[in-house]
Amino acid sequence: MPPFVVLHVCMGNICRSPMAERLLAHEVREAGGSDDVVHSHSAGTGGWHEGEEMNPPAARQVKARGADPADFAARKLRADHIDAADLILTATADQAEYVTALRPDAESRTFVLGEFGRLIGRVDLGELPPVGETPEDIQVRGEALVAAVNRVRGTAAPLHDDDLDDPWGRGDQTFSRVADEIEATVRPLAAALLNR
Repeated sequence: MPPFVVLHVCMGNICRSPMAERLLAHEVREAGGSDDVVHSHSAGTGGWHEGEEMNPPAARQVKARGADPADFAARKLRADHIDAADLILTATADQAEYVTALRPDAESRTFVLGEFGRLIGRVDLGELPPVGETPEDIQVRGEALVAAVNRVRGTAAPLHDDDLDDPWGRGDQTFSRVADEIEATVRPLAAALLNR
């Protein structure tokens, strides 16, 4: 059953989703967790960059925020990645549609990253199963959190502002803004899963 698996998806898997992967893993460690309880990984809808390292400005943002960009290799999204994920966070609404076209049964656990960040604040965390000591406890709480955010979403479509801009080729200032937006979601996510 454990760990609770979060899959981040963008287009080429060298900028937005790797930043989200490593920044969530960092926030999980900051909250007292580890990869054994929350596994954060990523993939891209296209395979053009397969095997490449993180884009250098993305890696700089990850490192500047205390996370580790080392040993990253881009990969193309596969259906089994979706099947194994408890939560799927995409950079854009188009990518969320791509995920659910591949696996329609993943719709209730697939969100645009900004959408999830916007909606998690509307969930009463006190109504979730308590934060426990074991990976199984975190798994149960995580599944309940995703279901609660999905209920809050209802049938509403993501907002245009929920999308993360593609920073590729746009310089450190854009990468920094996108990393800030990622942190605004992954920090409360890690806290909701792990903070007692």
